[in-house]
Amino acid sequence: MLAELKPTAPSDNQFTFIDLFAGIGGLRSAFDQAGGRCVFTSEWDRFAQLTYQANFPDNRPVEGDITKIDVDDIPDHDVLVAGFPCQPFSIAGVSKKNSLGRKHGFLDETQGTLFFDVARIISAHRPAAFLLENVKNLKSHDKGRTFEVILRTLRDELGYDIHTKIIDAKHFLPQHRERIVIVGFREETGFSWADMNLPEAGSVNMKSILHPENGSEKAEHHYTLGHDALVNEKYTLSNKLWDYLQGYAAKHKAAGNGFGYGLVGPEDTCRTLSARYYKDGSEILISRGEGKNPRRLTPRECARLMGFPETFRIPVSDTQAYKQFGNSVAVPVFTEVAQVMKPHILQHLAPTESTQLLRYA
Repeated sequence: MLAELKPTAPSDNQFTFIDLFAGIGGLRSAFDQAGGRCVFTSEWDRFAQLTYQANFPDNRPVEGDITKIDVDDIPDHDVLVAGFPCQPFSIAGVSKKNSLGRKHGFLDETQGTLFFDVARIISAHRPAAFLLENVKNLKSHDKGRTFEVILRTLRDELGYDIHTKIIDAKHFLPQHRERIVIVGFREETGFSWADMNLPEAGSVNMKSILHPENGSEKAEHHYTLGHDALVNEKYTLSNKLWDYLQGYAAKHKAAGNGFGYGLVGPEDTCRTLSARYYKDGSEILISRGEGKNPRRLTPRECARLMGFPETFRIPVSDTQAYKQFGNSVAVPVFTEVAQVMKPHILQHLAPTESTQLLRYA
């Protein structure tokens, strides 16, 4: 009987999404695993494009600068995901703008920022949901005014049901990395952060991502060498650099500052991996024992530290790889967020019973 027909969610690729400020595909990986199909990618950095295309070989190009892309050239999609860079917003009173006959809202307050491009795409395409990611400090930037503009734009002007949370990658990886996550739905849903499965923070240590150097893994490129896959000596700090970092740390300690290198061993967790890691590696140095200079992480260890699989290809130089992983998201964090979002995304997309009745009429 027609009255007994119930809506069913699509199978395989259950929803479509677009990947903005895509980097090397951390958010892409998370939403792929949740059953999404990526239909559009934008990333301006040519080296990040190389890594992205090596790992996600779609039959379409990675588009460049999103500020130069017309919304009509972006395909319709169910979900928008973006790790947009934070830029300062100017905030002016709407009443004053009205009195001057000027436009207001996100068209004016966010103009000239990359968030504006996220807002204009959401406004034009009205996806069922979105996920935005940024550094924790976005919430306090400019005494909270920047975050205020973002929330007002998404909630009050674009009309989305908004949920925000700061999540530390330390729940999944041996890295203290706090990021703010903004999730929005076109219509109110039962989405709750309480549905996230967050393992105990700090339960994973560096041993899980370091090269074992005992022959249990194959040597890779120039990262590891020989039968035992020993870490290449090139990653060990020179006497000059190690002396400098120790002297720099001692100087600031004496001045009462907390600056200095971060030395860790297999049982520890580490600081946040940053895009500047290629410069001296000081925020995460791996101890090699008493009397030995420490070493940097290899790019493969950086990939592991960000939660990328062993199959993830690194087709760029070490310098570019360090920048890319330092700018990336912690994949397991967003895989979990995507899984929690998924039923609410499909809820938006599932045809109603009345729609199905019309289909069979």
